[in-house]
Amino acid sequence: MAIGEAAEGQAPVVDGHAHVFTRAMPFAADAHSRPDYDYAVEDWLADMTRHGLRYGVIAAASLYGDHNDYTLAALAAHSGQLRGTIILRPDVDPRRLRDLAAKGVVGVRLTWRRLAELPDLGADPWRSHLRALADAGLHVELLAGGDSLPVLLPALAQTGVRVVVDHFGVPSRDKGAWGGGIDAMLRAAERGDTWIKISAGFRMAYETAEACTARLLAEAGPGRLIWGSDAPFVNHEHSVDYAAALDLYRRLVPDAATRRAIDESALALYFQ
Repeated sequence: MAIGEAAEGQAPVVDGHAHVFTRAMPFAADAHSRPDYDYAVEDWLADMTRHGLRYGVIAAASLYGDHNDYTLAALAAHSGQLRGTIILRPDVDPRRLRDLAAKGVVGVRLTWRRLAELPDLGADPWRSHLRALADAGLHVELLAGGDSLPVLLPALAQTGVRVVVDHFGVPSRDKGAWGGGIDAMLRAAERGDTWIKISAGFRMAYETAEACTARLLAEAGPGRLIWGSDAPFVNHEHSVDYAAALDLYRRLVPDAATRRAIDESALALYFQ
């Protein structure tokens, strides 16, 4: 797919990171937030349509653990427009992965930002699981603190699996764009097996998001970046909406040609 020409100020074509859910879905026992509202796939599609976006990627929400039924149903209903990641246990039958890929699943999300101790990716079951993901053409969507990325990204690279790092790599407040996490992401991007999401910038100081975006564009380039709204902005619903997320993106990446290149990156990764 190609996005064609876009005028200055045009919306992005792909929202590479949003969550969809309803109040009927069961929360995981360790859910850090418990939204008391619905943000159904139809709500997200309406937001995208209202603002001129065409394609979207559902990011598995840790709040619901491995309850993937709603995401899979959304992908089945909107197969031409949506892709998604899910949460799986590492002991899942590898034969199931290709079936999931055929249903629009593009990756498995690892939400390790709050883990007290990281798993050993060089030992089973993780080693076998990650290699099986690679064999099935699925990637790892990684949410982890920036300080852990210098350990996690080289370990993931050893398995051959591709990686998409969420939320600028969750930079620390003190180091921001110059921490070890962003250095590790840039090294991984240079290898060609890693992409970085400029998503959820509203969850950090604007100056941090701005500095990280500038460095990622300068050193990794737009072909290694994905933009995502992080709708419905859990815990920030009263201060951020879809229009605000788009406005922030355009402030961070004001050049329309660069935004087109980021769209092409997302289309190539998720829809080809």
